[in-house]
Amino acid sequence: MISESTKQRICIKFCFKIEKTATETYQLLQWVIHKCLTGFVELKKVEPPLKATPHSGRPSTLRNEEMIAKVRTFVHNNRRLTVREIADDCGICVGSCEAILTDDLHIKRVCAKFVPRLLTDDQREQCQTISRDLFEQSCEDVQFLKNTVTGDESWVYRYDPETKRQLSQWRGPTSLQPKKGRQLRSKIKVVLLAFFWFRGYRTPRVCSRWANS
Repeated sequence: MISESTKQRICIKFCFKIEKTATETYQLLQWVIHKCLTGFVELKKVEPPLKATPHSGRPSTLRNEEMIAKVRTFVHNNRRLTVREIADDCGICVGSCEAILTDDLHIKRVCAKFVPRLLTDDQREQCQTISRDLFEQSCEDVQFLKNTVTGDESWVYRYDPETKRQLSQWRGPTSLQPKKGRQLRSKIKVVLLAFFWFRGYRTPRVCSRWANS
């Protein structure tokens, strides 16, 4: 692709070769630009705007129902596969595979969302029960929250083996975003203790001893 400055230099060099002066070259360039603008305006008045007409085009042999079902099966079996891995398993090119995933299956690759920790069903039910009981007690006793000290302890890991990008999965438009627990196994970890009450928070305390996982 030739840039506009290169085109202008070619025209100026041509005028220089035929022994035109700088003033004559400038006048010729102005005349050419004026003719182009005039012709463009006339064509715009006469010619209808160009529209894309439907045509048969090249037959699609890769984006058929059988291949779409095959790609859907691979994604459902392992949602962490990359586009290239799916394309290699299905025997199609990367462009066709990406078109099937986005246009036909309407799915996209979503990174995992960081959460404090991944709870089991029993843990979630227990948290819900305790929260309901505490709420009922706070409604019955106005001094309940002022006499309550909350605290928690957590293992702080030195590093996370996997990133959010490594845990990204193929998800549909109505699917939930996958989650990634921050606290995964690592070689070194430390205990962090924190306590809160109605006047503020107590200084968090970190356990001085390191523990190997």
